[in-house]
Amino acid sequence: MDPVPEPWPLRHLVLRTPRLDLRPDDDAGLDELVAVGYRGVHPPDQMPFHVPWTDADRRYLGRGMLQYFWQQRSVLAPENWALHFLVRFEGRVVGVQTVRAKDFPGRCTVDSGSWIGMEVQGRGIGTEMRAAVLAFAFDHLGAIRATSAAFADNVRSLRVSDTLGYRRTGTATVVRRGEPADEVQVAVTPDEFVRPDWTLAVESYPACAGLLGASAPA
Repeated sequence: MDPVPEPWPLRHLVLRTPRLDLRPDDDAGLDELVAVGYRGVHPPDQMPFHVPWTDADRRYLGRGMLQYFWQQRSVLAPENWALHFLVRFEGRVVGVQTVRAKDFPGRCTVDSGSWIGMEVQGRGIGTEMRAAVLAFAFDHLGAIRATSAAFADNVRSLRVSDTLGYRRTGTATVVRRGEPADEVQVAVTPDEFVRPDWTLAVESYPACAGLLGASAPA
């Protein structure tokens, strides 16, 4: 009898940097992420997100977070996917780094977003985890372009983009907490990517390639 194929190969995928482990979300890790969300992601007078999920009633914030990630996991498919990597620093979850794509085989483009708890901000973790998913996208998935965006007043996010070689591609006006706000759009290619002075270690990627609409390494 043929062996039963692994139904969810993403459970084994790991990206490793000098300080961080990034793994696609699982339920135990999501419980840790919820705790980070409750401890705080940004000052109350700021809002770095399109969807102001941190404004949710504290009685329901955790449940809403879990339902969002469960929903995203349940609809993942080669033609439309989002990987939410739980970021671990010193063995504990400190945030999430998302990389997503639509029609990846034809477009070869990924988009990213992220957040980390206020307790670990200012240590270069945001730059390191974004560099990790860029290296993964370019060197393993075969992406030829990566995009991102941040509100114009989100200085930290834009600084990360500048550090990694993104160029500004445009602006848009979006509604934030009921008011118009300027968003800066950025993009980077493999040649423009300012690589860190370390090499990303990736475990168990080949079995995940088909699920992400990418080619497995020869």
